[in-house]
Amino acid sequence: MVDRTIQAGDGDGGVDEIRTFPFPVELSVGGVGMQVGPMGTGRTWHADAPLHRVHRIDFHVVMLFDEGPVHHMIDFDEYEATAGELLWIRPGQVHRFSHADGYRGTVLTMQPGFLPRATVEATGLYRYDLPPLLHPDKARLAGLRSALDQLQREYEDTTTLPPILHTAILRHSLTAFLLRLSHLAASSAEAAGQQSDSTFTLFRQAVEKGFATNHSVSAYAEALGYSRRTLVRAVRAATGETPKGFIDKRVILEAKRLLAHTDMPIGRIGAAVGFPDAANFSKFFQLHTELTPAGFRAEVR
Repeated sequence: MVDRTIQAGDGDGGVDEIRTFPFPVELSVGGVGMQVGPMGTGRTWHADAPLHRVHRIDFHVVMLFDEGPVHHMIDFDEYEATAGELLWIRPGQVHRFSHADGYRGTVLTMQPGFLPRATVEATGLYRYDLPPLLHPDKARLAGLRSALDQLQREYEDTTTLPPILHTAILRHSLTAFLLRLSHLAASSAEAAGQQSDSTFTLFRQAVEKGFATNHSVSAYAEALGYSRRTLVRAVRAATGETPKGFIDKRVILEAKRLLAHTDMPIGRIGAAVGFPDAANFSKFFQLHTELTPAGFRAEVR
């Protein structure tokens, strides 16, 4: 298992690393690309991963809580989840578990590549524009619990079927749960006046992969096979903003992550998000936040 690291402050005044941990395949039953089971003390992604420190993961985590409140930091926001609520953390998001709170409930983790692309789109696995905290009503919660319980039973049953069929049924059971979960998330998005389509989904995925080096709307449109006008319409319909605004927001988020959670020099942070010239990075950051990078770092520490 290989993890990627960025030199960082650990939040306690010392020097540490913000690590990106891969999915722990060796800890999953049968080595499949997902895990599901009870939350509790001692769970970790990696032997060297203290979960109360800021870190990233390159897989999805869904936590359904039986008790609360639990406080969990995700990308500068502190979320308070209680019994019957869910937290959905997506690959690449910076987050930190509460050292004091007890996490009780069921946790699902999954590799992005475990499900086929059509399912990934249908279930909104990369809707970074949606809030991580979800509040199902009684009926939706019952459906989610039932689907998750079924998924857990299938996950733990490794003797009834051959491995190939076991994995296939896991994918179907996981899809059923995620469709319920994505419907809940989409309902929340509709209430907020948001929507999505496949054009925007592909654009969002491309930006997530390329924002550190590519800030050009035309380049994304060309790579995806759309006209610039089509891309503008799709992004505006889904988010209410322009493609350039969407790209800039993602760049700013990454810059904020590095400024808040690492001790990297500001010039290196600028280069990491596509600004080789530190002065240009500072102008860009100040334009979007009304703070200099140094001022933001001082404010959040």
